[in-house]
Amino acid sequence: MTFTQWIGDARRLTLPAVRRRVAGCAGLFAVAITAGGCGSTESAAGVQQASAAVSTADVPDVLATIGSDKVTMADVRARVGDELDKMDAQYQQQRLKAVEVALDAILRDKVLLAEAQRSGKTIDQLLAAEADGGTFEPTPVEVSAWYEENKARTQGRTLEQLAPQIADFLRIKKKKDASLRLEARLNKDRQVVVHFEPYRAQLNNTGAPVFGNPDATITLTEFSDFECPFCSRFHPTLKRLQETHGKQVKIVYRQYPIPSLHPSAFKAAEASLCANDQGKFWDLHDRMFLDQTKLGVRDIKASAGALGMDRAKFDACLDSGKYTERVQEDIKEAQRAGVTGTPALFVNGVPIEGGAVSYEAVVAAIDKEMSRARK
Repeated sequence: MTFTQWIGDARRLTLPAVRRRVAGCAGLFAVAITAGGCGSTESAAGVQQASAAVSTADVPDVLATIGSDKVTMADVRARVGDELDKMDAQYQQQRLKAVEVALDAILRDKVLLAEAQRSGKTIDQLLAAEADGGTFEPTPVEVSAWYEENKARTQGRTLEQLAPQIADFLRIKKKKDASLRLEARLNKDRQVVVHFEPYRAQLNNTGAPVFGNPDATITLTEFSDFECPFCSRFHPTLKRLQETHGKQVKIVYRQYPIPSLHPSAFKAAEASLCANDQGKFWDLHDRMFLDQTKLGVRDIKASAGALGMDRAKFDACLDSGKYTERVQEDIKEAQRAGVTGTPALFVNGVPIEGGAVSYEAVVAAIDKEMSRARK
């Protein structure tokens, strides 16, 4: 479904239905502009279809015997353990997401309905009271400001071309924001406590490049590919997050090159870790994402020199394949966590769906995790 189709459909929905659908509005609009991700050769759908049969809860330890010789589950895991872990992660992620969405809808309906009955107002009237300036209608200045802030993602389309879609998006976003404010206030008043915990990938970020507060309780982990165009489009968002959340959040970069799509990506990943040895990871990271046409080994070595690195040490590190195994380990861990494309984002292990999502979508995920931590 295109963003235009989605907006048209949303206009015909009742307010509660719009409220449920608008939860993903920022991500959907980002997809309509340029968001998304670079996908690996294995589709997520294939993993999900197989996942239902993966659970080993009822699988005996001894699967077969050949005379006195036993074939055990450990033998199977030695051969396809990574695949089983990948399927399990996909299944758990989808299952817990379904529970979370349903739980949010149930709580929202109960709290809003109770307040409507108490106040004698409709839900629309309650939301209108929360609106900034009493209206959800965006001003021309707000439409223009949104366009300028997101110009890099508009694929060359003009403000005049996108103004109606941007206005629709901002209108729905204003209603969503009003709903979130109302729900937060009512949840506090009614002492709503959520005990549910979302799916969390178990990520071992030890030794990975880090930006921000190393002792932060919130960790944003990005699995990325230096040659992926969607990762490049996410780069300005990451820079903005570094500026606004560097003291609150630990930002961790993990490697997920996809050589079948991007032939220079694997060596670029190794090069970034060689740069990390000299405290220059983020410098080279930014330089490679700002110009993805210069990811050949010769170009990367020249970049290392231009960034003031010890060229002899850098060249020796890159030529020796010092970090080949480390990159491969990152890829395996990403796949076990259910990653099928880049960029893939996790906040304290909780996936952020949508690939190259907007700044607002990442901040919302961070804020949600912070609210969980305060409970």
